[in-house]
Amino acid sequence: MTIKIKLLVLSVFLTSLFSLPTASAQSVLRPDQLRCEYLETPLGIDVKHPRLTWKLKDNRQGAKQTAYQIQVSTDSVFSSASNAVQTWDSGKKNTSDNLVSYNGKPLEAFTKYFWRVTIWDKDGKQAAPVVSSFETGMVDMKNWQGNWISDRGDINKLPAPYFRKSFNAGKTVKSARAYIAAGGLYELYLNGKKVGNHRLDPMYTRFDRRNLYVSYDVTSQVKNGDNAIGVLLGNGWYNHQSLAVWNFDKAPWRNRPTFCLDLRITYTDGTTEVVYTDQSWKTHDSPIVFNSIYTAEHYDARLEQKGWNTAGFDDSKWKGSSLRAAPSRNVVSQAMHPIRNVETVPAKSVKKINDTTYLFDLGRNIAGVSQIKVRGESGTRLSIAHGERLKPNGRLDLSNIDVYYKPVSGNDPFQTDIFTLSGDGEEEFMAKFNYKGFQYVEVTSNKPVHLDQKSIIGHFMHSDVPVTGQVKSSSEMVNKLWWATNNSYLSNLFGYPTDCPQREKNGWTGDGHFAIETGLYNFDGITIYEKWLADHQDEQQPNGVLPDIIPTGGWGYGTANGTDWTSTVAIIPWNIYMFYGDSGLLRNVYPNIKSYVNYVTQISPTGLTTWGRGDWVPVKSESPLEYTSSVYYYADAVILAKAAKLFGYEEDYQQYTALAEKIKKAINDKYFHAEKGIYGTGLQTELSVALFWGIVPEELKGSVAVKLAERVKADHMHLDVGVLGAKAILNALSENGQSEIAYQLAVQDTYPSWGWWIANGATTLYENWNIQAERDISLNHMMFGEIGGWFFKGLGGIMPDEKAPGFKHIRLMPHFSGNLAEFEASHNGPQGLIRSSWKKKGKQVSYQVTVPANSSATVYFPLKTGQSAWLGKKKLPVQYEIEAGDYQFEIR
Repeated sequence: MTIKIKLLVLSVFLTSLFSLPTASAQSVLRPDQLRCEYLETPLGIDVKHPRLTWKLKDNRQGAKQTAYQIQVSTDSVFSSASNAVQTWDSGKKNTSDNLVSYNGKPLEAFTKYFWRVTIWDKDGKQAAPVVSSFETGMVDMKNWQGNWISDRGDINKLPAPYFRKSFNAGKTVKSARAYIAAGGLYELYLNGKKVGNHRLDPMYTRFDRRNLYVSYDVTSQVKNGDNAIGVLLGNGWYNHQSLAVWNFDKAPWRNRPTFCLDLRITYTDGTTEVVYTDQSWKTHDSPIVFNSIYTAEHYDARLEQKGWNTAGFDDSKWKGSSLRAAPSRNVVSQAMHPIRNVETVPAKSVKKINDTTYLFDLGRNIAGVSQIKVRGESGTRLSIAHGERLKPNGRLDLSNIDVYYKPVSGNDPFQTDIFTLSGDGEEEFMAKFNYKGFQYVEVTSNKPVHLDQKSIIGHFMHSDVPVTGQVKSSSEMVNKLWWATNNSYLSNLFGYPTDCPQREKNGWTGDGHFAIETGLYNFDGITIYEKWLADHQDEQQPNGVLPDIIPTGGWGYGTANGTDWTSTVAIIPWNIYMFYGDSGLLRNVYPNIKSYVNYVTQISPTGLTTWGRGDWVPVKSESPLEYTSSVYYYADAVILAKAAKLFGYEEDYQQYTALAEKIKKAINDKYFHAEKGIYGTGLQTELSVALFWGIVPEELKGSVAVKLAERVKADHMHLDVGVLGAKAILNALSENGQSEIAYQLAVQDTYPSWGWWIANGATTLYENWNIQAERDISLNHMMFGEIGGWFFKGLGGIMPDEKAPGFKHIRLMPHFSGNLAEFEASHNGPQGLIRSSWKKKGKQVSYQVTVPANSSATVYFPLKTGQSAWLGKKKLPVQYEIEAGDYQFEIR
């Protein structure tokens, strides 16, 4: 055989080898990332029809699901021979749906259900089934056996109370579950060890209308024989003892903290025992002599009672508990991602000011707590103050964050923990029922102590939502801005989105919806937002009005809580629908959106409204309040009309479509100067909100965008907007032919700009463009945070499609902007990983795309004159349809 023939045979062999499906390629086909109610194997599911989701794991080009089957059973192996109940079999459904609500027999309380999903691929081939589980909780209020108990203190009592109960597990334990609800905050212990790793449970709600309980698997912590349960209660938002301008202390629910607990033990013989709260529980004051969610925590280690939560502890000197009425009759499961200490941040430096004063610098701004290790004499008192900036003399400066605090004495200093030592060797302290916003920690003691750089660490605390987004680029400014934005977003996520983690901790509605896309591109936050919209429902008045901080003890029902802020009720559910393809939240709050829009219509008969706060914290120019509030009124009406159409409410669809058109016409009649192509006087905010929210007539968008670009240039390529303009301006430019101007504005590094903060050392976003502003100068705020979402949209071009939400179909609209050489954005959505990555090579651009299995995309190539898009040797149109898979396009 000649060499030429040998090479030909080898070539054919290799070609056949690499064209055949390998074992690894075959085995990758399966359902993946199974979730129930967007949580992995959750406990405490109470909803009647829990949502089951999965993703298709299939790395082949064009991969898609053609059918699924779900089976639910109490038997983990789904054995027909067992006595387990088969509760639901969906049958084979010929659809690509991967979000399905359980629709079987009524779910029973305290039951573990296994669910198995089988899928069929694009060729009709069946994949091996995958099993996951969820476990129900109380399901119904009548299933609680525990009583609500407290100590005998009133709202003015300062020490946090301990509670304990000894019990005997006389048989072999098969499983044990603890269910606990509280008015206030708690930490739960079994046999001396804390249960779980959550912080600040339960989440803040309108306590007199809805309370949350948390479920724990404590099987490994309950032992055969003698056991003890311990509970430590904190005030939280339930009993606010610190005074501030928002009248937290006047909340209608305010009372001494209380809790209710059921510990359900199932033995191997099939019997069940419940240890529950009643008057037999003992209580005593704890070493936490003061705690405030708003200010800080004071701890006296001399008052510690070693082993207080263990079985052998002598509680003969403790008092009995008292019964209390439940804060509300609506106690529901906290099925959401919990708050945790997510990241440890060591001190970067320490400065010894004198023998009793040390200043620590974490090197970055975080929300959370500090933890100190120290030795000292008994009675040594340490004041541990936390702040964001320093005075010119290098000492801690709290003046930018304590401005709304109204102390009645000097006994509760702002963001300052007080730790009194027992003198028993090395001691540690970390606040349990408080969090703060800080970069610097100043420790002052009444007696000399020795501290070094390792004496203080910071714990970055927040709702521990999974990461879904990533941005990488050749621009250090872009990378730092994206990172800082995420730091601020997480610093303000504590079971609800807040404005800042230090000065207020309030759930400002405007801040919440300004940042919604940034949040959803970067994190899997649906469980947090669904909880927060339930808070909206609790707070909404019968006439439809909402307060502009949610939850609230009563503050916020003023004259400015209008459309530009409280449009959260419409904007957030709509965005959840866009990102997840899940209309459940939108359907649930539809009556609330309708009631809200009807109220605005009632007070705004002309179609224009002045109800709102306006373009908060502008650089210099102020846009008309009537104009911006009316734009948000229009946005709400549009969302309501779209939702009505989605749910088949034809009469509502016609009514609110007509209302939206009426509002748009009223805005354009008064504020649009068509001959000039401007709104109002042509300010950046006036032009950008009209473009972003769809007010501009379609045929005139290009000319208005040109006017906006010209205005930015006239403002020397700097921002002149407040929060409403900051939400809109980058999108308005990049989506309407002005992407180069948008990019230059986004990375501008002189005042006023986002980059100006970064250039001055910011690791989070600020509250004011002016770093030296006399007010509104928190250094960890989220209200200007839209830029974090814009990177995905304006540079990566990853956009949901309203016609196929949940990224079932993706619009890929990248912009190869400015002097940026490389950029990559990825988002792990409901179908899987979406990637949009480009790299410039001289005048050419290499553009790589990943479309996840079970999805498709339309690519919109941003071609310049003389350029074409190519896939291999194939020349492509400007708009090109692709199916699942990896692609590399060339722009030349």
